[in-house]
Amino acid sequence: MGQIELGLFEFCGWELDLAKRELRAMGAPVPIGSRAFEILETLVVSEGDIVSKDDLMKRVWPGLVVEDNTIQVHISAIRKALGKDRNLLKTISGRGYRILGEWTCHRKPAHAPALTPPIHPRSTENLFFTNIPASMSDLVGRETTITQVLDLTSAYRVVTLTGPGGIGKTVLASEIARRLLPSLDGDAFFVELVSLSDPGLVPTTLAQALDLHLQGDDISAELVARAIGTRKMLLVIDNCEQVIDAAAAMVEAIVRACQNVSVLATSRELLRIEGEFAYRVPPLEVPASEDFGNALEHSAVQLFIARTRALLWDFSPTQEKLSAIATICRHLDGIPLAIEFAAARAATLGLQQIAGRLDDRFVLLTGGRRTALPRHQTLRAALDWSYELLPEAERQLLRNLAIFPAGFTLDAAVAVSGETEAETALAISNLVSKSLVTFEGAETGPRWRLLETVRVYAREKLGVRDHYQRAMRRLAEYFLSFFRPFSEERDLQAAIEEIGHYRREVDNLRAALRWALSPDGDGILGARLAATTSDFWTAMSLVSEAGDWAEKALEQIGEESGSRTEMVLRCALGFALIYTQGMSHRGRDVLTGALSLAKAFDDFDYQQRVTCALWLFSARSMELEDALVFAREYEQVVKGRDIQSRATAAWLVGIPQTYQAEHLEAGERLDWAARHFPSDNRRKDMLRLGADVRTSSMAHNTVNLISRGQLDAAVRTAEESIREARETRQPFVLCVALAWSAVFVSLSLEEMHRAKEYGEELLDHAFQHGLRPFHAVGLCVKGSLASRSGNPMNGIDALRSGIGEMREAAYLLFYPFFLCELASALQAAGRFNEALQEIGNALHFSEQKGYRWMVPEILRKKGEILATQNISDASDVQNLYQQAMQQASAQGGIYWQISAGTSLVEFLDRNGGGGSARNILLPIYQQFTEGFSSVKVSRAKMLIDGLG
Repeated sequence: MGQIELGLFEFCGWELDLAKRELRAMGAPVPIGSRAFEILETLVVSEGDIVSKDDLMKRVWPGLVVEDNTIQVHISAIRKALGKDRNLLKTISGRGYRILGEWTCHRKPAHAPALTPPIHPRSTENLFFTNIPASMSDLVGRETTITQVLDLTSAYRVVTLTGPGGIGKTVLASEIARRLLPSLDGDAFFVELVSLSDPGLVPTTLAQALDLHLQGDDISAELVARAIGTRKMLLVIDNCEQVIDAAAAMVEAIVRACQNVSVLATSRELLRIEGEFAYRVPPLEVPASEDFGNALEHSAVQLFIARTRALLWDFSPTQEKLSAIATICRHLDGIPLAIEFAAARAATLGLQQIAGRLDDRFVLLTGGRRTALPRHQTLRAALDWSYELLPEAERQLLRNLAIFPAGFTLDAAVAVSGETEAETALAISNLVSKSLVTFEGAETGPRWRLLETVRVYAREKLGVRDHYQRAMRRLAEYFLSFFRPFSEERDLQAAIEEIGHYRREVDNLRAALRWALSPDGDGILGARLAATTSDFWTAMSLVSEAGDWAEKALEQIGEESGSRTEMVLRCALGFALIYTQGMSHRGRDVLTGALSLAKAFDDFDYQQRVTCALWLFSARSMELEDALVFAREYEQVVKGRDIQSRATAAWLVGIPQTYQAEHLEAGERLDWAARHFPSDNRRKDMLRLGADVRTSSMAHNTVNLISRGQLDAAVRTAEESIREARETRQPFVLCVALAWSAVFVSLSLEEMHRAKEYGEELLDHAFQHGLRPFHAVGLCVKGSLASRSGNPMNGIDALRSGIGEMREAAYLLFYPFFLCELASALQAAGRFNEALQEIGNALHFSEQKGYRWMVPEILRKKGEILATQNISDASDVQNLYQQAMQQASAQGGIYWQISAGTSLVEFLDRNGGGGSARNILLPIYQQFTEGFSSVKVSRAKMLIDGLG
């Protein structure tokens, strides 16, 4: 590398003065940190040679272990200093760095050995001055931040710590200064500007703090800088924000004139001077809402516990307490000052009191240290400080932005501010620079938010009267326009495909609806907004919420009564009631009114929607003839239309036919619907029809496939329906697929493992999304499995509970099936009279409703109960089995036929009628083409072969 030149190196207007330790561009000094300067010095002296990272470390950080990231920080600082000539510094991958150009040396070299360390430990012989305050307590959770800032202070001459009030800028700056003292080899001064109200006093304050002995009334920044001269020092200048322009001028003058001075400033907004590096102090880490298990790993929780123990020495955080602490820290945004206040109050009031009163945080969170500055003694005072420094236009915008609980875009901010886009954008930029607004990113467009504590403060300032009412009205009107694509049939599919764009506004939309539909809001505006967003809620898998807003809006419909708004709201409420509450009279009335309005407006889209809803209502409540009427009406309306409409009609007709045991025609219709329903606009069609035609067709068709003995196909179809249902990401669609797969496929085929898997998922999913009818099905699956596994008492309880929920919800598609399961459980428990009563209920219901496909199995189970009871005439039992076989045969239901036939053969064997298996079972068995490994079919084969 050669010898170090203690002279002046020059290249293309750049000068590197080793004697003065100064980098200049066209004669003007360029600010650069001490260690960054040493890296540049090493590279220039190397005359274009590559210098390895190891060599740089040995020279610049002698005897220390330095991470790659530290070198990269300093390399970035050099490139920033070089500006437009940043490409002079080259990174040679895997080898090191080099500086380009012919740097001319204008002085003779000194005979100093290469790699002589330029930084020496702090001398004990020389006296250096410092007023850096001693540490009052441990700085919890800041080690990573300290490491980052230490690197920056050696790479840049001016580092500004920014962030909102209470984030810990002053404490952090003091700790950084204390860490630098041992190797500083110069003075270190802490200069506090918090008490200044006159910007003109900034130079005087620095002169006094540094004991410069300047006289006169006109002490300027330049005069202070000249007085500092060549002294080596670190200046920590605290709280620059209230005199920001004067502070910036003072620091700029010092950096320009005093090459041996570095500045560490704290401010809620940037100094905006050349050479400044802004470091935004992050909040402490807080656990996610669902991540309480490792709460102790998060620095916010650690600080809370440390401060609580300082006041309550025996404080011991249990898991329950950790959950409360995590909640408190998260709601306080990880701001150290707020957490310290909360910990102080928790030590006297208890954790639950604090966690439950965070909405009143400005009254609750007081009690900072008596030695703290007044603005740090209450949370409100900390924010008052920042708020009072704002010009009125920015105060007004900050107040208006408080109505956004989920952040905001520029368009939304313009809408509520009432100002121009340029004025609003400038004000947001200023609020960001003052650490009151946080930039969240621009992945799908720029977005900002207020820290929750700042938002609560600004919302309080906004009040509840005129300004608040005006801001909320503007917000509701903005969202009325923003969500309009969900209310336009031609735009609906595109809106669904861009759902992420709208999803971010969920909490903001809730706030707008909550206000509009409140007593102090605007009911008509709220009704229009609820109608406009009804499909959005369903697309978000929030069917229940769609119904809730529609119901509130209908109560305040006012002059919108009889309008399209009412039609849309009735449709939304009707669908929601079907899926969350069941088939109530109220739901039917709501939908009937919606259909009348749709016909009055000649709205084909909503005629389809409401017709499908009324069909769904009838089908699920087992009014199969009514369902067929709606289905045939729909079929006539769409005759000759597109394939999607015809596939929908096939689905509507095929489902009631399935339960009426028209298995061949129903199966063909449902299979055709599943294969031909287009998937292009699938999510849009789910909103319009209240179901996914493809998965619903497949799920229902499993009944036809099993009945006709196509058992393997039924299993495949069930699995395919679940797979496709998952792709829709709609809870009610997945519940349909899970229910049919668990019940009509797995339980009918006695595949207990699959029934358990699907049943448990169904229970969880239905509970999570408030889908009561499907929760009832899940309970019944659980009961059936308990009974079949030898625990009939538990099975009886779960089955009765689930069946009771079904009756209350009038969700009766599975009702006879589970009455049979209940009868079997009662039979297993020896309660034969109750079993016969329930099987009688199942038979009566099925015959009354035309639910014919279950009748053969109900008759067979009745025969099983009588046979087990062993008091009936054998001919009665035999007749029941034969009736079951005859009806199954008439329906083309060979699976139920072989099931009844097997029971008959086994009964005859037990009662001396052996030798009948081949005659009874073989003709049925020979009709099967698949499913030979299923329990019932393989059992029949064993009997045919004489192995029973």
